[in-house]
Amino acid sequence: MDFQMLWQDLKSANYFWVSLSLLAGVASYWSRAVRWRLLIEPLGHKPPLSGVFFAVMIGYLANFAFPRIGEVTRCGALAKAHKIPLDSLLGTVIIERGFDLICLLVLLLIVLLAKLSIVGGFLYSAIWVPLKDTVLSSLAIGLWWWLGIILVIVTALWVLFFLRKKVRNSGLYLKLKDIFKGIGAGLRTIAKMRNRKKFILHTFIIWGSYYLMTYLVFFALPYTSMLSPVDGLFILVVGGIGMSAPVQGGIGAYHWLVSMGLMLYGVTKEEGLVYATLSHETQTILAIVLGFLSLIAFWYQRNRAQLKQNS
Repeated sequence: MDFQMLWQDLKSANYFWVSLSLLAGVASYWSRAVRWRLLIEPLGHKPPLSGVFFAVMIGYLANFAFPRIGEVTRCGALAKAHKIPLDSLLGTVIIERGFDLICLLVLLLIVLLAKLSIVGGFLYSAIWVPLKDTVLSSLAIGLWWWLGIILVIVTALWVLFFLRKKVRNSGLYLKLKDIFKGIGAGLRTIAKMRNRKKFILHTFIIWGSYYLMTYLVFFALPYTSMLSPVDGLFILVVGGIGMSAPVQGGIGAYHWLVSMGLMLYGVTKEEGLVYATLSHETQTILAIVLGFLSLIAFWYQRNRAQLKQNS
């Protein structure tokens, strides 16, 4: 894209609306920490909310290094600091992400019902066709690889079947069994949770904040300021799909899909990329800054707790 145009448009953007979107971002992070803590409590642990928030932000920071490693990182940080079983925490995160996926699908359905002719064509041409072509080409190129993988799996299962008694008594099997039991315990926390209404409330706050993060930035640029609240919902869904891509922080995938989505409203590709850059990079900087501050605060909180225990 034209980087001179990008720089000029970013300089002339109205950062009052961007600041409001950043406040919505902070609200979403805090609500995510509260919601996660509600899932942890049935495990018999009640870590301080500040510690849970720090762990969440450390997870977001880790996602910029390696895609999707943030979920394991935040569980590992909280497990080490507050002596909570790591596998059980992983189970709670699976529940969290399951709810977020349901929310994204519900919003997608709402957008489809509101603007079927526009959204349906976009999803087909911008997402389904490239995905289908990529999968088919990878299958065609790697047919022998797939056959080899299937053969290895079948052979492994056959060996495990005949050696099942020895396998069941092995240390690795027992360790894996304990891990899956822990994950199962984490998954069952949704049934044991007392404050289900609070959990649902914070889920609404999280996604409402995501919506504000998307919609408020419309008013920062002249060529997106006329878009409607429903259009904001559509861009939220499109951006959510981009953020789900297995890349660091959705970088690239988010920008491409959002710019293509905005082109449906007469916004040029370059203008769409300016909006995507302004929206994504301001939130990225916020997440990185909060992530580093949380890393420092988490380390300080943990060391302070250890000093109290030793004294």
